[in-house]
Amino acid sequence: MTTLPFILLIAAVLSGYMINRLAAKAIRDNGIKMHSMISYHGMFSALLILVPVLTLILLWLVFKGPVTDSIIMNGLPDLALVGRDVGGVQLVLAEIKSVASGRIFGTPEPWKIDAAGRFLEISNTADRLLIGVVAALALVLLLFARSRVSHDFRARQGVEGIVSGLMILCSTIAVFTTIGIVVSLTYETIRFLDAVPLSEFLFGTNWEPQIPLREDQIAAEGAFGWLPVFLGTLVITVIALLVAVPVGLFSAIYLNEFAPKKMRSFVKPMLEILAGVPTIVYGFFAILVVAPAMRSFGQSIGLDVAPNTALAAGGVMGVMLIPFISSFADDALSAVPQSLRDGALALGATRGEMMTTVLFPAALPGIVGGVLLAVSRAIGETMIVVMAAGLIAKMTINPLDSVTTVTVQIVTLLIGDTSFDNPKTLAAFALGMMLFLVTLMINIFALRVVRKYREAYD
Repeated sequence: MTTLPFILLIAAVLSGYMINRLAAKAIRDNGIKMHSMISYHGMFSALLILVPVLTLILLWLVFKGPVTDSIIMNGLPDLALVGRDVGGVQLVLAEIKSVASGRIFGTPEPWKIDAAGRFLEISNTADRLLIGVVAALALVLLLFARSRVSHDFRARQGVEGIVSGLMILCSTIAVFTTIGIVVSLTYETIRFLDAVPLSEFLFGTNWEPQIPLREDQIAAEGAFGWLPVFLGTLVITVIALLVAVPVGLFSAIYLNEFAPKKMRSFVKPMLEILAGVPTIVYGFFAILVVAPAMRSFGQSIGLDVAPNTALAAGGVMGVMLIPFISSFADDALSAVPQSLRDGALALGATRGEMMTTVLFPAALPGIVGGVLLAVSRAIGETMIVVMAAGLIAKMTINPLDSVTTVTVQIVTLLIGDTSFDNPKTLAAFALGMMLFLVTLMINIFALRVVRKYREAYD
């Protein structure tokens, strides 16, 4: 029954649009001059219905589950939860929901069957109530929007006001989401640093996040120096950029300025296809094709190449990043005014000189944006590194050795049942905070470069 409120919403939005549009058209056809176009009257009705009703549905769906669970748990017998911890209470609730959905294992207690029945009854009542509220609210808003149709109604200003409010709301959500991420990372990082000294984390050269499983176990104290993890991230990122940046930039320059139109129409879509390939496919390609080929070639010339290497992961990741850099660079070059090209050629510059001295510097802000996106993708990539580079952190810059990255370690630390009260799990948040700070510094540097060249060519 969850889809029915959305169907009612869509029907109400379309009906409101058509009713107001036809009403405004009728007024205009009678020879009365309208303040706003008839399409704005339809859009005003559609948005006036869409925004409040959709907000109601989403809030209802968000709070329905917690409220229903609270009612069910408060209605259980007094002895049902005695002696159970938080995990045990959650297990009881999960079993009640399983019984309510028809997945019964064994013979549940009678009070669980009764609770499952109440759960179904409350859920069905909430769904029916939501349908009724949505229908009533949509009807009221539709009638109100219809009553506003007149020759002097400023429908365009109404539409712009609603859209402006939506944009402000989205911007506010984005800002508070960022603040929430920073606050949560900071809080968990502080908890981690209470257990692990800051100097050990920042300057330690050994990464072995372990915790003792027993009180008398002393062989699993763990080492939380992040330098090996950061160094592995840096090595793989540099290798990926060494592959992606030259190939992406040169392909963009050639396709934008030198390639025939037929070749551009064929090659550019082929490059774009690389952006749509899932990263798991790149990971399979790296571990099944690239890494064995590198190892065989290394053995043929007497080099010791590890089964999982930073070179294989970084090289394949660089291929994945080529379309990002190429597309951004091509768009930036296309956005340069034609007058700069014509002026350089009129002064006697060759097309190559025009590209290197005029066109490329003018397009540098957009190109830096593409490279920055590639750096972010390289730093945040996980699947290719897991499959092709390995999981062991090493203090090495040898591209033929196996390394790991920050994102891989975060995923590894948070896999499975985790308890957020030990340094091993909290180390994932500390790594996330360091990754956040590194990307922040990269963004600041890129913004300075963009601002410098934008001022020179504005």
